[in-house]
Amino acid sequence: MSTDPKAGPQLIRPSEAEKRNWLPLVIAAAIVLAVVAGLVLFYKHGKSAPTVTPITAALDPYAGNLPISNLHMSESSNLAGSKVTYVDGSITNTGSRTVTGIAVQVLFRDPAHEVAQNETHQMNIIRTREPYIDVEPVSAAPLKPGDSADFRLIFDTVAQDWDGAFPEIRIIHVDSK
Repeated sequence: MSTDPKAGPQLIRPSEAEKRNWLPLVIAAAIVLAVVAGLVLFYKHGKSAPTVTPITAALDPYAGNLPISNLHMSESSNLAGSKVTYVDGSITNTGSRTVTGIAVQVLFRDPAHEVAQNETHQMNIIRTREPYIDVEPVSAAPLKPGDSADFRLIFDTVAQDWDGAFPEIRIIHVDSK
């Protein structure tokens, strides 16, 4: 600074602006976007709606060799306080092939006998009953010709206008060897 009173105040020239390093900000934004995308995909797949097959879908040609019998239903409450509906029954392989997978279409009807709910599920065979019922896919215990097995279909929700009767179960796809 000058000591000359006539010179007036002296401006201090600012130092050159430092160049901003944008790389950490770009990396942080990319990580946030990746986490958000992952969460969206997780919740979209984790809470996916049941598969819907058209009511007019053809039955699998082998379905006639897989009669379903002894149907019974039950309900229970889950930890969230909502109802879970179970459809249990038996299936027998009267054909000549070993069955490794079964996809079924389940139709719940309303009092007017119209379809109130249409879902497609992979059939699960009951593996154990004690201390609780545990299920596994048919591929874990294939049904050989002449074999029978108990199965369970699980529904987290059932249409409110469902008439309460047993749903129609249609075998729409069979995997066999």
